[in-house]
Amino acid sequence: MIASLAGTLDEKSPERLVVDVGGVGYAVHVSLQTFADLPPAGAAVRLLVHTEVREDAIELFGFLRPEERALFHLLRKVKGLGPRTALVVLSGMPLGDLLATIAGGDGARLQTIPGVGKKIGERIVVECREGAATLAAGAPRRGTPVAMDGVLAEAVSALVNLGYKRAEAERAVERVKRPAAPLEDMVRAALQGLAG
Repeated sequence: MIASLAGTLDEKSPERLVVDVGGVGYAVHVSLQTFADLPPAGAAVRLLVHTEVREDAIELFGFLRPEERALFHLLRKVKGLGPRTALVVLSGMPLGDLLATIAGGDGARLQTIPGVGKKIGERIVVECREGAATLAAGAPRRGTPVAMDGVLAEAVSALVNLGYKRAEAERAVERVKRPAAPLEDMVRAALQGLAG
């Protein structure tokens, strides 16, 4: 089984990625949340992977955060929920919000995700509530600072998306890093450093 991939992001689309590892391209499916956090094509990337083996195919599903992969595994245990539907659920809202929704038993909010009806929403709550509560205790919520490594990586990614070179972005973020700083403050300070 493949547990992780580290290589170059060759192709990037919401449907799938291709990660080149030592000259071999691996097709990997990701959620829209993971897709939005990925560096641009051509950059180095490391993904945690779930390998789905079926009679007729082997598929890889990739994640940037261990909590997202853990929730994917919880969702896969829900009767009637395949791997593609699990990715749709993960794509429906930010990870922290999704965990809080499931842990809070809010099946109605889950139904706002395309492809999740009343029956599946209720099953997710019943079968994943306890595990989601455990994961939610350690997952970042929108609007709150995330772990320092996460903020640094996201700030670097934001600067790269604005057109700065990765090495330049990493140096700028390293110069302005502060413990528990929100992402927006980190990016703003790094941009000021790059402009000055």
